[in-house]
Amino acid sequence: MLAPVIVGVDGSAESLAAAEWAAGEAGRRGRALRLVHVRNWTPRSAEGERTGAVQRHLGRQVLRRAEERVREACPGVRIHDEQQEGPATQALLRAAEQADVLVLGSRGLSGLTGFLVGSVALGVVARATRPVVLVRAPAETPDEHPPARDGNDPAPTAHGDVVLGIDLDEACDEVIEFAFEAAGLRGARLRVVHAWQTPSPLSLGPGEIGLIDETRRAEEWQGFLSAVLQVWRDKYPEIEVTETVAEGRAQSVLVRAATGASLLVVGHRLAERPLGPRTGPVTHAAIRHVGCPVAVVPHD
Repeated sequence: MLAPVIVGVDGSAESLAAAEWAAGEAGRRGRALRLVHVRNWTPRSAEGERTGAVQRHLGRQVLRRAEERVREACPGVRIHDEQQEGPATQALLRAAEQADVLVLGSRGLSGLTGFLVGSVALGVVARATRPVVLVRAPAETPDEHPPARDGNDPAPTAHGDVVLGIDLDEACDEVIEFAFEAAGLRGARLRVVHAWQTPSPLSLGPGEIGLIDETRRAEEWQGFLSAVLQVWRDKYPEIEVTETVAEGRAQSVLVRAATGASLLVVGHRLAERPLGPRTGPVTHAAIRHVGCPVAVVPHD
């Protein structure tokens, strides 16, 4: 049986938007949709049991509202729902192991409403071994300001494009393939973006690309990007692909490039870090500032 698209719902506007997006994705992928609500409850006493009954009732209401939203938007999708006991991060990570894609609501890092934002969403993204998509509610929060645009940043992408942020130092098949498949499912153009920065003299090794002038350096990066993508162009000849290399901080370049996109795809390395699993700076910036859904694809 095909793994379902799973979405976490908590009754917030963001999780309802995530449920609707997940339903559309389930339809595109030909998969069932599973709605999951997590209760942070541990039975300790008779009073705890009564509290648990109330939470189960509230959970059923949350799931019912999400199902109504989904059926209105995508009446043909197959829906299952379930409640799980928390903590939320661990429950959602368990759900992710059974998912084709896990979808969560997000308000970036400026809002704390609902369990699907803030530390929980970041904890799931940092540890999940399956792709996680973060979806915002349509209205943007007023206190968020994207990074200032660098002079060499690419112009905002056309509406509906899938944008792939690629690090050519560690271009990963899992991330690239997810982006090509996402573009194919949507009949959309795929825009691949790589950001590079002029290295300092102290960071250069013998024969490195930084020894040439800026124009030549940009051309070298462009050629490298084209070479990396050629095998994927051959595999997905029906997909229109554009390639952009831009000088600047990857965070700024990618956030600006994703303006107006239908989906941004970034990778996340699962390697252990000294302070434990966490998101990298590019993923962190995308979650905080990008308005379109952000797919975080794990890789080794």
